[in-house]
Amino acid sequence: MPLLRPADGLPDVVADVQALERTAAAFAAGSGPIAVDAERASGFRYSQRAYLVQLRRAGAGSALVDPIPLGSDLSALAPALTGPEWVLHAASQDLPCLAEVGLAPTSLFDTELAGRLAGLPRVGLGPMVEQLLGLALEKGHGAADWSRRPLPEDWLVYAALDVEVLVELRDLLARMLAEQGKLGFAEQEFEAVRTAPPPAPRAEPWRRTSGIHKVRKPRPLAAVRALWEARDRLAAERDIAPGRVLPDSAIVEAAVTAPTTPGALAALPVFRGRSQRRLTSYWFAAIDEAAKLPGDELPRSTVPGDGPPPVARWSDRDPEAAARLSAARTALAGLSEQWTIPVENLLLPDLLRRICWAPPADGDVRAALVAGGARPWQVELTGPLLEQAVETRAP
Repeated sequence: MPLLRPADGLPDVVADVQALERTAAAFAAGSGPIAVDAERASGFRYSQRAYLVQLRRAGAGSALVDPIPLGSDLSALAPALTGPEWVLHAASQDLPCLAEVGLAPTSLFDTELAGRLAGLPRVGLGPMVEQLLGLALEKGHGAADWSRRPLPEDWLVYAALDVEVLVELRDLLARMLAEQGKLGFAEQEFEAVRTAPPPAPRAEPWRRTSGIHKVRKPRPLAAVRALWEARDRLAAERDIAPGRVLPDSAIVEAAVTAPTTPGALAALPVFRGRSQRRLTSYWFAAIDEAAKLPGDELPRSTVPGDGPPPVARWSDRDPEAAARLSAARTALAGLSEQWTIPVENLLLPDLLRRICWAPPADGDVRAALVAGGARPWQVELTGPLLEQAVETRAP
């Protein structure tokens, strides 16, 4: 059955301090868990800030809060939202932008993660609501430019419906997990998501430029780096998504072509456009800077990682490690089938590879799992299997 309109009607957008205080009072007086969602403008803006926050709680109804006219400060809501469990879908995506506006949960239930642990084949919010509740959610605005003002009514309907049935979905998933003996697993996972520190910044983020595999030599790689960094500065200054400032494909083409004059750069397809012509000198300055770098300042063609080499090379470089990994993967596949939990949720693939490549010198596999961030339930289930796997010898 299609879910087309919020059950209580579309609420007015909370956009001033007085309305925010009324919302806080209503949610403080409500009961039970609080459904929470946030909308960003990832494909349009450089920042990952929240442009709309959606809330729903029994006794309080739904609220749509616009952080922008409130100076991106929703801390007035924090006392009302502190204590009750928050219900989010794919919480790790929204928690950082919610923290930026002054909101953080003290307890968490992640419906996407719960669906994975419950063994559901599709864990997007729409498919889960359809499969478990028999309802069809509005679609089509998740990747919209939520920085746009005013927000269209159909976007607001979509946003309100995202929290409409989240608590009901949470209750059903919790019952499923309890029946499967996995609710304790899920609670540990939710707490790990809630308390996870911000990810460490990448050492060389420019190497993630799409198409960089076409650039082999250090000098063109230096041009990619210079253009990427110039683009990042401009995108941050203008708060525009980097790909909208200059596409990755244009960065790679300029690095490979290596134009030696501003005119030659402006002749390349993307750079001859009107918006890019105004920036020709800016982009060429980055290319020229890379061209003049001394050899010892050029980037390496490949960067040695801090972990194991690609698995495809294990058989040649360390047959024993390859045998350990093969045995471990077979064992974990069986465990995954037994518990109907995806292998990657049983244990992070990177942690599995690290242990198989370099087993702990003292033989304490379980301690190595804990040190690598595995939760107690993961250590209990996978520890015995990995202890056997690391003893595997190559034929």
